[in-house]
Amino acid sequence: MSAPRFCHFELRTIAVPAASAFYQAVLGRQGDAIIELPAAAAARGAPAHWLGHIAVGEIGGVDAVLGRMLDKGGTQLGPAGSTAIVRDAGGAIFALADAGRPSVAGVHWHVLLTADAQGAAARHGEIFGWALTERQDLGALGMFQQFAWRAGEASVGAIGDIAGRPAVHPQWLFFFGVDALDGTLTRVRATGGQVLGPVIVRSGFRTAVCCDPQGASFGLQESRWSARTAHSSGGSLPIGAIAILRSTTTKSARTGTCSRRRR
Repeated sequence: MSAPRFCHFELRTIAVPAASAFYQAVLGRQGDAIIELPAAAAARGAPAHWLGHIAVGEIGGVDAVLGRMLDKGGTQLGPAGSTAIVRDAGGAIFALADAGRPSVAGVHWHVLLTADAQGAAARHGEIFGWALTERQDLGALGMFQQFAWRAGEASVGAIGDIAGRPAVHPQWLFFFGVDALDGTLTRVRATGGQVLGPVIVRSGFRTAVCCDPQGASFGLQESRWSARTAHSSGGSLPIGAIAILRSTTTKSARTGTCSRRRR
C-alpha cells in the first residue's frame, strides 16, 4: 500500500498564458497543471498560488479523509467529489484526491508553515500516517519538524513554526528541483520573477525562495542536494534552506510581494 503523499501540483493564477511561459522558461516544465484562479478563491482574497494535492485513495478516499479533517478543525472550501480543497486547522490550504498519478512537477521538498507546528505534526501524522523524523531547534527562526511519508523512509519535508510572526501566513511551500541554481535564478529574474536568496547551505548545496510575476511563491532546490546529499544524510533539510525560508517569507509578506493571504 502506498502512503498518502503529494501527487499533483497545480498553479492557480490570474494569467495562465503568462504563467505557463514563465515556468517553461525557468524550469522547462509547468508543474502538473496551470489553471485560472477560481472566482470563489479570488473573492476570498486569494492571490496566485501553488495548490498541492494529496492522494488519499488507499486510506478511505476523499470523503472519509475529509471527514477526519473536519473533525480536527479543518474547513471545506467548495464542493467535494473525486477531489476536495480544504483549509486545515492551522490555516494552510491543500487538496485531497481519490487517485494520484505520478507527478511530473519535479517537487523535491514540501514545507508547511504554521503557527502550531506541534499540533500540525500530530494531525498530519494521525490523518495521513506520516512519520516524524528529525526535529531542529533554530532558536529565533523557530522549530522545524521534518517528516517522511512513512516510518523508515527519508525525510520529504518539514513543518515550520511561525508562531509570533503575524506577517507570515500559514501555507505549503513547494521546492522544485533544478540542475543548476545560478542559471535558474538568472531565468527567474529575466522573465519577471523575484528571487529571495539564494544562500549557501552547510553541505555546499543551495536553495532559494522565489515569486513568479503573478505573485505565486515557490522554492528552488539544487537537485544535486536532492539526489546525492538527501540519500547520504537521510533527507535532512539544510540549515541554510530553513534560514532563507524564514527570512524571505517574512520579507515578502511585509513588502506585499508574494503575499500569503488566507484563501
